[in-house]
Amino acid sequence: MDHNLLFAFSLTLFAGLSTGIGSALAFFSSRTNTKFLALALGFSAGVMLYVSFIEIFVKAREALIAAWGTTGGNWGATTAFFAGIAISAIIDKLVPDVENPHEVQLVEDMEDSQAIAEARKKNDLMRMGVFTALAIAIHNFPEGLATFTAAMSDPELAIPIAIAIAIHNIPEGIAVSVPVFYATGSRSKAFWLSLSSGLAEPIGAGIGFLLLMPFMSQAVFGVLFGIVAGIMVFISLDELLPAAETYGEHHLCIYGLVAGMFVMALSLLLFL
Repeated sequence: MDHNLLFAFSLTLFAGLSTGIGSALAFFSSRTNTKFLALALGFSAGVMLYVSFIEIFVKAREALIAAWGTTGGNWGATTAFFAGIAISAIIDKLVPDVENPHEVQLVEDMEDSQAIAEARKKNDLMRMGVFTALAIAIHNFPEGLATFTAAMSDPELAIPIAIAIAIHNIPEGIAVSVPVFYATGSRSKAFWLSLSSGLAEPIGAGIGFLLLMPFMSQAVFGVLFGIVAGIMVFISLDELLPAAETYGEHHLCIYGLVAGMFVMALSLLLFL
């Protein structure tokens, strides 16, 4: 139990702090590698979609059928799945677009002096920075719970999920760094704020552990896994694939999607 707990938190921390990788890329690269990001984001979406439908939702349904019977279990798993989508959609809706960290930014935007000048005309620069950090933290919170839950249940399953979310957080780190740099003019503040915002994922995992583990049962596990499946599907369809398309590499995005599904399928087969 203790080993699984440490492993789950370590994976969640790794996934969350990968926002710092994106932030570092924003400061040490002259241009965005759109081909790589489109491929990587598509790959992440493929991993998350495949594992959500083929593995996580199935486990949620099996657990709830064992707890509530065939009819109740199927209804419960389906309801939990769409509840996860609704939770993610509500969070996304509550975060204003201008401060939404999932809006795509490019590394070269960092040198856009006109945008910097416009941002500096605002009187509430600190408010802009705080809201940016808050937005990324809110979005990362359920992702941390998803990674942690998977790691506690099935460590082999959790590794590809953590890698997929980590890849997803790299361009997110760029997106956080750019507006914060516009607001403050400080690369170091943008980097550290982006890095620290990723801590929302292990924090989400910790809160989930404290609240849910004392009451963990077949039914709670099934509902939680159903919600996690819904969250991951929403992240893939609302964030990963649109972001990959925005980078202008449609076919690479689809190739990455198929590759992600294939790798996830192969990894599940190897652990049979």
